[in-house]
Amino acid sequence: MKANLTILVPMDVYWYGEEKMRLNPKNLVGTGKYGGGCFLVWGCMSASGLGNLVFIDGIMNHALYLSILRDLKLSSQNLGIGNNFVFYEDNDSKHTALNVRLWCFYNCPQNLKTPPQSPYLNPIEYIWRELEVRARKHDIKTKSELKTVMMEEWMNIDTEITKKLVKSISKRLKAVVDAKGYTTKY
Repeated sequence: MKANLTILVPMDVYWYGEEKMRLNPKNLVGTGKYGGGCFLVWGCMSASGLGNLVFIDGIMNHALYLSILRDLKLSSQNLGIGNNFVFYEDNDSKHTALNVRLWCFYNCPQNLKTPPQSPYLNPIEYIWRELEVRARKHDIKTKSELKTVMMEEWMNIDTEITKKLVKSISKRLKAVVDAKGYTTKY
């Protein structure tokens, strides 16, 4: 299962422990295949809660990403934040395409970019992990079931979680700068 997000990153195998212990099965979180095939998931969040969850079959390129961004305004309206938000994304190549940058320039004037694959700075990574943990509690046999479960669990994630994550962004930024490229508690 891959999650692709704009405030997003792939979920894969996570390694824990020392070098000699990392191949121990108890230290691994495997990925599910869910009846073959895969899809991407795009979502957004704010302190007010979670926005739309979008399922993408195939590869997300800059044109598809731009199409999703055009629907972003609906999420911001549903969350009650209107146009008063900071658009937060990493520098994935589809985010830096000229047409995407131009759209963001005119539609998301407050735009914060972070390095690609920087989970410490990307609060939605914790939402994706929570979604993955919740989905694994279900007996999922097909891709369709997985999408249904993910949508249900997405809707059940408490707003208090997103509030705390958004509130922690300035602390995360400071921790990364203070750590000079090394790991942080986040």
